[in-house]
Amino acid sequence: MSEESKSLRLFNMPWQIFAVFAAIVLVATYMGVLPKGMIGAFPFMIVVGAVLNEIGNRCPIVNTYLGGGAIVIIFGMAALCYYHLIPDATVKIVTNFMKGEGFLDFYIAALICGSILGMNRDLLIRAAIRYLPAIVGGVVVALGLAGLVGELTGYGAKQAILYIAVPIMGGGMGAGAVPLSKIFGETLAQKPEDIINIMIPAVALGNAMAIVAGGLLSKLGKTFPSLTGNGDLLIAKGADDTIKADEEFLKKRDAVSLTVMGVGLLLATAFFAWGRIIAFFIPKIHSYAWMIISVAVVKALGILPQYYEICCYQWFQFIMKNLTATLLVGIGVAYTDLGQIVSAFSGQYLLLVGVTVLGAIIGSALVGRLVGFYPVESAITAGLCMANMGGTGDVAVLSAANRMELMPFAQISSRIGGAFMLILASVLLQII
Repeated sequence: MSEESKSLRLFNMPWQIFAVFAAIVLVATYMGVLPKGMIGAFPFMIVVGAVLNEIGNRCPIVNTYLGGGAIVIIFGMAALCYYHLIPDATVKIVTNFMKGEGFLDFYIAALICGSILGMNRDLLIRAAIRYLPAIVGGVVVALGLAGLVGELTGYGAKQAILYIAVPIMGGGMGAGAVPLSKIFGETLAQKPEDIINIMIPAVALGNAMAIVAGGLLSKLGKTFPSLTGNGDLLIAKGADDTIKADEEFLKKRDAVSLTVMGVGLLLATAFFAWGRIIAFFIPKIHSYAWMIISVAVVKALGILPQYYEICCYQWFQFIMKNLTATLLVGIGVAYTDLGQIVSAFSGQYLLLVGVTVLGAIIGSALVGRLVGFYPVESAITAGLCMANMGGTGDVAVLSAANRMELMPFAQISSRIGGAFMLILASVLLQII
């Protein structure tokens, strides 16, 4: 046995010990005695996520160009479900944990609060002002390219823009395709369910391509270092623009405390609840967006004492480092329909989806560079996180690109950008 295999660790433990617990979980799974709820979902998702993540990170080409573990976990789980290699009872447990019990919301809440409150305040203020133009740049080029290629290939510019490009850039399923189908149905006098069946393959394929593109952009940044900030969005241009790190804050922030993380758990979930409260009164904007706005305002104005910012950051770090692969398993099971992706495959359709995602990358990278962002980070957040499947896609894209710290900007794209697309769709239906 090689030294490498002896030192192999899965989920932060030696593989031999991990294998014992994995065997217990898998036996329970296939015996049909896996407990319902989070007590069954967690061990199954952790075990499978750790194994598939290791495979993806060690697989040549996949680990270099396609996002490594993230893409293997998502599409590996989607394939296992599609071919019924996972017991239906387990699929139901995981799906309910993700959707019914809110694990995705739990994860996103931790990431939003921790990543925003752990940021440099000056960076947050300066970057946010410039972010919307980068989103608009990506949308304009994406829709323009889709329309042009749609017209050239005989698919039709209007059809390509409305039924492929707009759904892809619309913020995912719940906040994008579903309300878009209602807008389209009312305007075009068609059944929303008929329209959404047309949109879903575009959203699913666009999400898949965005994940792959996230991995490719990460590789591009390594090849051309001048194009990337390695997770930093904003370019510092000179002495006056350079953001000085608060060394004392960073030291406190990175000093791990179990008590501190517990406080972070409360604050993250409370901020999520606050977003839901505002959305109750102003439902046109998604609760995620209100949460982002609220946390950003709190950070920008310095309302919370530094101690509580540190609490949220440490909770975010715990969740990100331990449960990202776990969450990706849930995305593969509950949100990725391999059948829909396969059924939509045709050369023309695939080309239109591809140019839409490419347009999002090009437009956001170019405009982002003009407003002072690194092109790679701008393309990932303002581009790909508009072209993916909302919150689930954000996690997958950022994980594939190895830039989870950009989650606040990704969520701005998915939620606020998604709301912008609903308005834009209403206008486009009237003029094209």
